[in-house]
Amino acid sequence: MNTYTDDVLSTQEGEAMVDEAFQQLLDSYLASNHRKKVEIITKAFNFARHAHKGVRRLSGEPYIMHPLAVAQIACSEIGLGSTSICSALLHDVVEDTDYTVEDIANIFGDKIAQIVDGLTKISGGIFGDKASLQAENFRKLLLTMSDDIRVILIKICDRLHNMRTLASQPANKQYKIAGETLYIYAPLANRLGLNKIKTELEDLSFRYEHPEEYEMIQAKLAMTQEQRTALFEEFTAPIHTALDAMGLKYEIKARVKAPYSIWTKMQTKHVTFDEIYDILAVRIIFHPKEDVSEINECFNIYVAITSIYKSHPDRMRDWLSQPKANGYQALHVTLMSHLGQWIEVQIRSERMDEIAEHGFAAHWKYKDGGIVVEREEDRELENWLGTIKEILDDPQPDAMDFLDSIKLNLFASEIFVFTPKGEIKTLPAGSTALDFAFIIHSFLGTHCIGAKVNHKLVPLSHKLNSGDQVEIITSKSQHVMPDWINIVYTAKARNKIQVALRKDIRYVQRQGEEMLKAFFEENELTVTTAILDKLTKLHELAKRDDLYYAIGNKDIELGDKDKDVALGKKENNTGGGWRKYVPFVKSTPAKEEKKETQTNNITVNSANELFVVGKDFNKKKPIFITDENIGNFIFPSCCNCVPGDDILGFINNKKHIEIHNRACSVANKLKSSFGNRIIDAKWATKEQFFEATIMLKGIDELGLLNKITQVLSRDLNINMTKLIISSENGIAEGSINLRVHHRDEVERIIKELKEIKALTEIKQTT
Repeated sequence: MNTYTDDVLSTQEGEAMVDEAFQQLLDSYLASNHRKKVEIITKAFNFARHAHKGVRRLSGEPYIMHPLAVAQIACSEIGLGSTSICSALLHDVVEDTDYTVEDIANIFGDKIAQIVDGLTKISGGIFGDKASLQAENFRKLLLTMSDDIRVILIKICDRLHNMRTLASQPANKQYKIAGETLYIYAPLANRLGLNKIKTELEDLSFRYEHPEEYEMIQAKLAMTQEQRTALFEEFTAPIHTALDAMGLKYEIKARVKAPYSIWTKMQTKHVTFDEIYDILAVRIIFHPKEDVSEINECFNIYVAITSIYKSHPDRMRDWLSQPKANGYQALHVTLMSHLGQWIEVQIRSERMDEIAEHGFAAHWKYKDGGIVVEREEDRELENWLGTIKEILDDPQPDAMDFLDSIKLNLFASEIFVFTPKGEIKTLPAGSTALDFAFIIHSFLGTHCIGAKVNHKLVPLSHKLNSGDQVEIITSKSQHVMPDWINIVYTAKARNKIQVALRKDIRYVQRQGEEMLKAFFEENELTVTTAILDKLTKLHELAKRDDLYYAIGNKDIELGDKDKDVALGKKENNTGGGWRKYVPFVKSTPAKEEKKETQTNNITVNSANELFVVGKDFNKKKPIFITDENIGNFIFPSCCNCVPGDDILGFINNKKHIEIHNRACSVANKLKSSFGNRIIDAKWATKEQFFEATIMLKGIDELGLLNKITQVLSRDLNINMTKLIISSENGIAEGSINLRVHHRDEVERIIKELKEIKALTEIKQTT
């Protein structure tokens, strides 16, 4: 809960603001098609207003404005009814005040209390000492969601309002909240068909994670608006004529690609803003005639517009007969305009458009807390909830693995696979034959030795496609193998494999413990906790269980060295351990060389030793990476940051600080799982050199290599450390390793290299 001590708004102004917001909520609700249960909504509002009385947000507003805003989003932007509106108004009461879930149940009933409980953060843990509270709360959210989907819908509304008011938070909180939003909540909104909300969540996250890039794209969109408007009007004029001739009631809208979507394409395709040609798309939304089905009308429109413009043969997408998993239905076709530009046209009915904008919620009906399925495609929601329950039945012991399971299995595209008897099974795209075995039954999975796909024998790792018919082959002598973890894709298969492997590990650990006891008895030694810890350290293991496993698995042979440690003799580590095999790892300087300094409660002993975060470290203040302290941070290989990158810091388990690119996939997971360890980081380097690699591809022509080296050495005076160019069938490919001071230098190099016409693809790799 965020409070604000200064009276930014007077009490009278605050009360007037609250009254106006509540009246707006009532007006929106009364304008909807829901039953008019104004009394209970008013009761919930008054209760929440009293509970949060005197509390203010960081923005200075009365705190009750947040629950009111969440309820307004639930009502007007998703279309939920009185139960959801009441739950939204009450969603912070249990967490932030002395009222309990039982109080809510007594006053408002069990259903509202259940939803509020699902929205209330928890303090306990299921992942052990190093628990991630974010993952804990997300799991609780999903547990309640599997009983009532309104829990996650209200949570998405809550997150949307938090993102809309994120400016009042410090930078480290902005990164944490934006990271969670992008990693979890935006994909959830997309999976539920809440396209408008998904887009806004992505754009708001992008705005706070990469403010300069966001402003650049917004400025370029504004600059090119007039050009897009002219293109839209020229392109749609003959379409209007054709649809009018068909006697249709319709409207044609321009859809402009969102800033985050543009930036993502710029990153993945390694192109500039000016090289993205699908910023503009056209939507045709029609009112269906009584005597023609919606699907047939879509194809009638398709025939009409493709007689005006030529269509792209590989870019037609039929989401009519087989809607997306989130209920989306439409016919997409890409046409060549008379100005020589490809433009995507999306054809959909009013009903399809409503589902595209508001998701499944547009057609859900609630009865006794459950979902009444009114349309066949709505059964996808029930299947999705079933997948959630499978993941929650046996949660991963590690928070990151748990979130990965959610990410992979709930937000992935789907394929449809048949059993030998013709029964259809839905799996995430990327699933293997082994995944299919575990989907059918755990016994089939654990004893699977192979499969027949379309009557042909395939290995367990074979990836399935939609329409495949799969038969699983088993053997009683088969058992789960450790490398199966790398084969499977689904959460259910991964969980079942890990359960089986954990049983095997526990068995080996017990064997190792018995062998260690026998060794001690044989040498007339006494087993103590201190001796076990010394032996664990001797073999460079993290904990005693690892020691037992290594002994039981015959990785460690107990001998005189172990006996000496047990007897208290001084061990000699000279030349031993893993460091002798990794000469480039820096050792901690000797004690006599240490010069201890203190910066922002980060303890540092020398220029080459890693910072250690102290208890009084202020996470709200940014850390600055300078030429002098750069050696005190960890730079993981996942993103290879260069000065100029948008970066953040992460405090790892050893209290050291890792520096990640804010767009790094690992950083996104860290923000979602360990947001309280995220800190703001900024560059302040001037003299340091960093390695950067640029990949090249193009048409092989005489003098190409000379042109490249001239641009780098003569024109830009850049120091190359490695240059590789190869040619095959007239296509040249290669890479250049450079030493640069700043990201701007890399961008300037790429820009200059693009002037060489023979080079068709130039991109930086991490």
